[in-house]
Amino acid sequence: MRQANHWKGLGLLSFAGAVLMTATSSKAAEDVVAVRQADMKAMAAAAKTISGMFKDPTSYKSAEFRLAADTIRDKSGVVLSGHFASEAASAQSKARPNILEERERFDRIANDLRDYAVALDVAAEKNPGPMTADMRMKPGEAMGGGPLGTHVPNEQLLSAMPAEHAFHLMLQTCTTCHARFRME
Repeated sequence: MRQANHWKGLGLLSFAGAVLMTATSSKAAEDVVAVRQADMKAMAAAAKTISGMFKDPTSYKSAEFRLAADTIRDKSGVVLSGHFASEAASAQSKARPNILEERERFDRIANDLRDYAVALDVAAEKNPGPMTADMRMKPGEAMGGGPLGTHVPNEQLLSAMPAEHAFHLMLQTCTTCHARFRME
């Protein structure tokens, strides 16, 4: 009888542990989702800042442009990939489960986003005064990329293009990722 009570107590303890683990896992998943959503909102705000400066070049301020580019750089690449390192089952998540199945593709897109942000940072560093014509796309210049081909194969090509072109490729990268990996 004493042994039966011991097993009941152990069973109850195991059950309580399982409930706590489930609650903790659920809370952790929600925390990851909250962090990545906050990062996405920060990147969207940064992109809006950069977009505004391209729409009105007289509003260009190198430090603000660079800060916006750095925000995107710091929240993309391995940081962004890390936010999706495991399946976070949460009602708040808009991520599709195919991220895990297409890990290499997702990671490449996250790294492309970082590379475009780095190119924008470099452009801001090179242009501390007013926005120069070298930062702008030329009339009739092809946008390149497209929704399925946003990858620039090397740093030399990326650094040779105008910052506005890199910005458009960065936005296409966001669109590509959301179309492939985000539920609407």
